[in-house]
Amino acid sequence: MSKIQEVKVNVEEGKTKIVPSLVQEVLDEGEKAEDILEVMIKAMNVVGDRFSAGEIFVPEMLLAAKAMASGVEILKPHLTGEGSSSLGTCIIGTVLGDLHDIGKNLVAMMIESVGFNVIDLGVDVPKEKFIDAVKENDDVKLVACSALLTTTMPALKETVKALKESDLTGFKVIVGGAPITNEFAMEIGADGYSSDAGSAATKAKELVKELAIA
Repeated sequence: MSKIQEVKVNVEEGKTKIVPSLVQEVLDEGEKAEDILEVMIKAMNVVGDRFSAGEIFVPEMLLAAKAMASGVEILKPHLTGEGSSSLGTCIIGTVLGDLHDIGKNLVAMMIESVGFNVIDLGVDVPKEKFIDAVKENDDVKLVACSALLTTTMPALKETVKALKESDLTGFKVIVGGAPITNEFAMEIGADGYSSDAGSAATKAKELVKELAIA
């Protein structure tokens, strides 16, 4: 097994103590930080699939997330090093009435790892707080809103509507969460949707590129 594949396996298994040194070894061997990050994102996709299938539970998923975070810490200087500028600020939070944060925390970690400055508003966030955060922070390019319950989908809709109807510009809105579909995201006026934490970072970068072109 190659060293980079060892990173993937150890992230999947939540080996927080092993992952940082392995990541450093792979970097020292000349692998690109972006390629290592991609392997770790694939590992978290595997973990997410296992969780959805009921093969693992919340503790195992959290351990894998911690292992990934420990690896990302080693990669950060190489991901946002010379010649690389921040992609801007991302405001993230779980909408009003919803106290779930595991998925949201994973997304925040992934988005930060690709070069965003992340402001995490936490859970049970009213729409006004999202709007205030856009006003109060510099260079906001992305607002990420999460809803993990069917009962909080209306709150997600209200949050997106409030953001879109505010006089604020220069950012895109991405949504996600267990009950959310791409169709629902488009119906409520979101600019983007991600089905899992792994693809959220990719989608976030795409949306910011669209802003630059517009």
